[in-house]
Amino acid sequence: MSVIEGRWKVVVLCKLKEKGEMRFNQIMREIEGISPRMLAKQLKELERDGLLYRNVHYEIPPRVQYSLTELGKSLIPLLSEMTRWGLNNLMREIIEIRE
Repeated sequence: MSVIEGRWKVVVLCKLKEKGEMRFNQIMREIEGISPRMLAKQLKELERDGLLYRNVHYEIPPRVQYSLTELGKSLIPLLSEMTRWGLNNLMREIIEIRE
């Protein structure tokens, strides 16, 4: 759980799953409310933990793209199940409040 702890890591992983390889600014545009500093920190930690790959294209200007590693891709079904569980329990809670 420590690998995905925090507010933004799961969101970053899901965006990369949805969009494929993305550049830093593309990720920034896709995630409302995240600061550049926080995104950089989250990307660095996800790379360190082996969930995403940072691909540097040595051209002028340099271009960096991020994508999921096989380990990162293997985490997506678990995140989907956690989301499904959360939605089911949210609905249960809403129904209980209305009764």
